[in-house]
Amino acid sequence: MGFVRHVVCAMSGGVDSSVAALLMKRRGYSVTGVFMKNWDSLDESGLCTSERDCEDAYKVCKTLDIPFHQVSYVKEYWHEVFSNLLKEYEKGRTPNPDILCNKHIKFNHFHKYAINTLGADAMATGHYARTSQEDTEVFQQTYTAPPTKLFRDRFEIRNPVRLHKGADLFKDQTFFLSQISQDALRQTMFPLAGLTKEFVKKIAAEAGFHHVLKKKESMGICFIGERNFENFILEYLESKPGNFVSIEDGAIKGEHKGWFTLTLGQRARIGGQKDAWFVVDKDITTGDVFVAPSTDHSSLYRDTMRTDRFHWIADEPPPALARTKMMECHFRFIHQMPLTPCTVTLNMDGSVWISLSQPVRALTPGQFAVLYKGDECLGSGKIIQMGPSEYTLQQGRERLIAAAQQKEKQTPEPVS
Repeated sequence: MGFVRHVVCAMSGGVDSSVAALLMKRRGYSVTGVFMKNWDSLDESGLCTSERDCEDAYKVCKTLDIPFHQVSYVKEYWHEVFSNLLKEYEKGRTPNPDILCNKHIKFNHFHKYAINTLGADAMATGHYARTSQEDTEVFQQTYTAPPTKLFRDRFEIRNPVRLHKGADLFKDQTFFLSQISQDALRQTMFPLAGLTKEFVKKIAAEAGFHHVLKKKESMGICFIGERNFENFILEYLESKPGNFVSIEDGAIKGEHKGWFTLTLGQRARIGGQKDAWFVVDKDITTGDVFVAPSTDHSSLYRDTMRTDRFHWIADEPPPALARTKMMECHFRFIHQMPLTPCTVTLNMDGSVWISLSQPVRALTPGQFAVLYKGDECLGSGKIIQMGPSEYTLQQGRERLIAAAQQKEKQTPEPVS
């Protein structure tokens, strides 16, 4: 009998990671289940379910007769994810903790723990995604140091591992994996790649994993749970009251507790206002939060943005983009939002400008612009600058027309 490969499976206590571990064992691998603790539930009032999740993961491992470990990344999560979150909110941005957690914790610290500490040949997760390599190829990967420059030497030959959408397009999680490193992707397996959520539930039921089947689908981040976000964030950031200001006439409509408690596109709860108002912009120097009187107001729609240095999953920009500095592909900045055709322009510093084929509602600084070519997820970059809104452009056009009309009136008619 050949050598049995060792795979460490990230266990969350949910149905997806439980079935992932089951499938890896059925394929004949030596599987170890590991539960990650990323937030210290002792700091909260019993709202985080990490202890119960850990127990559920342990029960699955016991049923599968595989080793179980628990590892804590509470300090790492605080310093590399949550502290970053707070800084982004203070800058007026709205970060995405799920993408950051995958980048810094699951596919960095956990990946190194699985390979270096537990001696695994590969790691597996319950994400709905797939890579361009077969299982057998995962075990043939050797470590290659990432390039130190923007583009590799033209004569260097290397076949990068690519990230593709899973079979279940509704559950596809490549969006959340868009910042992970090539090194981690080379040693990662996604057992649920070709399955739908319903089929995964069927497998779990047949395996007797009833305790994880009964659980609600995990949504959002554990430590926030179902509590009020404004109250939660004000536990960590000092309240900085400011005004709600109408984008149309500059009138003050009410007061807020801090721009970081609000994100673009959401309804602004303004006392004394009968009609609904929606957040369209922020000015962190004055503390003003600008609002508009309808959910589809033109000030909420934009079609251009710039990211910070873009993270390409294949380690470098696609050849066509590197060659011509422009590329056609598709964009989204929210998981499950429809993909929008776009044109990408590569800047010298590695950042990109993205021009959309049509304006999108509530583009938000701090969120990640994720790009796709066909079913391949190319990577992502944090949105740090946005082009003018449709409302601003319309105001500009009206001013130009008014100025032209005024000039026409002032021009004396020629004497006949």
